[in-house]
Amino acid sequence: MPALTPTSFTAHITWLGHVPDRTASLRAVSVEHVDATLDGFPGEAHGGPTRASCVRVASQYPEGTTIRNVRQLSVLSAEELAMTAQEMGLDAIDPAWVGASMVIEGIPEFSKVPPSSRLMAPSGAGIAIDMENRPCIFPGKEIEQEAAGFGCLYKPAAKNRRGVTAWVEFGGRLAVGDVLTLHVPDQNVWSHLDAARAG
Repeated sequence: MPALTPTSFTAHITWLGHVPDRTASLRAVSVEHVDATLDGFPGEAHGGPTRASCVRVASQYPEGTTIRNVRQLSVLSAEELAMTAQEMGLDAIDPAWVGASMVIEGIPEFSKVPPSSRLMAPSGAGIAIDMENRPCIFPGKEIEQEAAGFGCLYKPAAKNRRGVTAWVEFGGRLAVGDVLTLHVPDQNVWSHLDAARAG
């Protein structure tokens, strides 16, 4: 029995890009299409089958431990990006400033879609969602270069709107304008989740 259910929720890709050199900058370079592979997007500094662990998994592994890379991509919602900009007092936030891999439009509250959901492309490419991304200071540094005085506003404004981290489950072409279909796990919400989070 399939464990992932196709839904009526769709979104179209409004922006694609990659971060060429993470050590130099979080800034992404925009492209019109990508041929995604199991290593992620070509030219993406966050790509590859493994990565060094970071603060996101500090409760599980010492920083720098080699772990499976489920953070190949940063996928954001155009609607949430616009809300973040509005709260900051900016007309707009260029996806390149926040190191986006992909920006999509059409799925409400996208940052809160269930982990393990999939975004399926017309080419057959499948993007697996790891979890909600967390705002950090690095996009703020890029924003500060473009709009002095606004960089420090990014992290609080982007809370619950930073999109998701994701990885390529099956490769294929993705292009600006493509319509993606959301597939979600049919698993019920664990009734002990609140107690577990409380520690």
